[in-house]
Amino acid sequence: MNKTLATVALALALTTSAMINAADYVIDTKDAHASIQFKIKHLGYSWLTGRFNKFEGQFSYDEKAPNDAKIAVTIATKSLDSNHADRDKHLKSKDFLEVSKFKEAKFVSTKIQFSDDDNAQVEGDFTLHGVTKKISFPVVKIGEGNDPWGGYRVGFSGNVSLKLADYGIDYNLGPASTHVDLSLHIEGIKQK
Repeated sequence: MNKTLATVALALALTTSAMINAADYVIDTKDAHASIQFKIKHLGYSWLTGRFNKFEGQFSYDEKAPNDAKIAVTIATKSLDSNHADRDKHLKSKDFLEVSKFKEAKFVSTKIQFSDDDNAQVEGDFTLHGVTKKISFPVVKIGEGNDPWGGYRVGFSGNVSLKLADYGIDYNLGPASTHVDLSLHIEGIKQK
């Protein structure tokens, strides 16, 4: 009985210690130290690029237990910006994102697996256009350390290719334009 109690106490202590060491970060969108960009082939001749100007998120990360990391990001779909007003209006319409009905896109991780100090595979649920799919993509840790304002930061980058039809977006853009590539570049500020 005492051995069982000691084992339970040790397990609780280790779990509590891991939770105390894990740090929570807020993605620094306020000072524009993060971005979500997209690109899609235009007729197979060039790339059409753009970004989402409004999004928010947070993640937890501890370099001593990196596989316990988690991330959640919410994107305001109406903030899509391809630097062309008429095209943006079309991309926000029922033909594509239908932003009046689907105001947000969301990603919530379910598993993060680091292969070394800087490289990981992220798995999670991505919701776009009212459809949620499991996705997986590689991320790279860019760096971490103290900032000039007395805080602590860590940054990551990741890329994923999404098939538009998987999310109920079936507007015919031609055979070269069935997928959109998303790039996420984030810098998180450690919360005290």
